[in-house]
Amino acid sequence: MSETLAGIVAVTLTFVLAGAVKGAAGMGLPTVAMGVLGIGMAPREAAALVVIPSLVTNVWQYFSGARRLRVLSRTWSMLTGAAVTTWAACGLLAGQGNSSGALWLGAALVAYAAATLANFRIRIPSRYEIWLSPAAGAITGLVTGATGVFVIPAVPYLQALGFEGEELIQSLGLSFTVSTLALAGGLAGRGAFRVSALAASTLCTLPALAGMGLGQLIRSRVNARVFRRLFLICLLGIGAELIGRGVFCEPRS
Repeated sequence: MSETLAGIVAVTLTFVLAGAVKGAAGMGLPTVAMGVLGIGMAPREAAALVVIPSLVTNVWQYFSGARRLRVLSRTWSMLTGAAVTTWAACGLLAGQGNSSGALWLGAALVAYAAATLANFRIRIPSRYEIWLSPAAGAITGLVTGATGVFVIPAVPYLQALGFEGEELIQSLGLSFTVSTLALAGGLAGRGAFRVSALAASTLCTLPALAGMGLGQLIRSRVNARVFRRLFLICLLGIGAELIGRGVFCEPRS
């Protein structure tokens, strides 16, 4: 009983933290939740819990701005590639044991945190979007299907397209929404997202929304650049711990 209660408290606090990061930085809920939950459970189980909070917060983020059609018109081919590949690749996540799942999840978190801390930015001319967008979506889908993390390379790619401010926030919300739906469909089709997981994931939405409110308060009082750097350093540490566990722990299903 005490272990069950401790687990519920840990999951609740994880989603408060993940929501706070999203409220303060405009992104990061599934990334933080997957990273922290992945320390104590298999990534496929963590991914099932993340689905509804991620969907609710990202749908709200996409519809909160006025440039929905412009964002959709520039990203639809990337989103299509991400959706198809995520659904197809979900078998990688659903079939992983704890150790292999932790390794791949940790690698994705470290890659994202390191690239962002290094301020890695490129600019992509609009004439290349027609073939680069589906490719970026397909790679994002492969990473999502293997790790449950949506940010690589979707986030740097959207920045490279020149999205900024409100458009960037909306494009991230739309990208994460599509990836969440594809992930949920892929996991459900492989028996890794059942009714019990849906109920648990829905309950996790409340602490995530509470965390978002806390994060917005933090954003108004703390330097956003300092907060983002601290968040990325923590993510780097979580990713390194997951990689270490994946390398040194005995595989188990």
